[in-house]
Amino acid sequence: MKLKDIYFIVAILFFFSPFVVSNSLYEFYNTFNQSHAIIASFIKFAILATLGEVIALRIREGIYYRQGFGVIPRAIVWGFIGITIKFAFVIFSTGTPALLEYLGLEGATKALSSPFGATKLAVAFFTSAAMNLIFAPVFMTFHKVTDTHIIWNGGTIKGLFRPIPFAKIFANIDWSVQWHFVFKKTIPFFWIPAHTITFLLPPHARVLFAALLGIVLGVLLAVASLKSQKDC
Repeated sequence: MKLKDIYFIVAILFFFSPFVVSNSLYEFYNTFNQSHAIIASFIKFAILATLGEVIALRIREGIYYRQGFGVIPRAIVWGFIGITIKFAFVIFSTGTPALLEYLGLEGATKALSSPFGATKLAVAFFTSAAMNLIFAPVFMTFHKVTDTHIIWNGGTIKGLFRPIPFAKIFANIDWSVQWHFVFKKTIPFFWIPAHTITFLLPPHARVLFAALLGIVLGVLLAVASLKSQKDC
């Protein structure tokens, strides 16, 4: 660990510590989170998932920032992705239990709001599996597209809002790494178990936990990038 890593950790602790030590700030967070869930989702992902990408850059290149990286454009994209993830949580945490109950699992529709038990664990697992098998590949591919678009436009905010050349970017994605690592390994072995825990949490805590997992996602993206470079 280098001195810049210590500075980075101290800065992160300094930023988040007031929400831990101050009851008034923590109560403000809870109130805002419940009253403005969509905005809160944008903010949480914009901060935490972008933080994950900064850590990923440190892993890949040994630095926390470089010209053209586009921290602000990445934060904007992550904010909107955070909103879609919030929508996905609502859709899958409502629809999957309804499907399970239709298929014969009694009490499935009330399980996620009930005390912990075998039914709740089963419903949380199947909800996570459904979301990650249906929604996650689309979200991950979209993120890869926007990430490439940001880099190709020099990391500028203006560049972010230029038309995205989807066909050209699709042709440049390393689909071998995307399929064999991002989809085949991270989804079944990390994301489904991790989001099973997410759906065991109270609804107001799920998006925050998912945003914290965004830091882990940054590390996974770094690994995927390193694998792509190695394969080249």
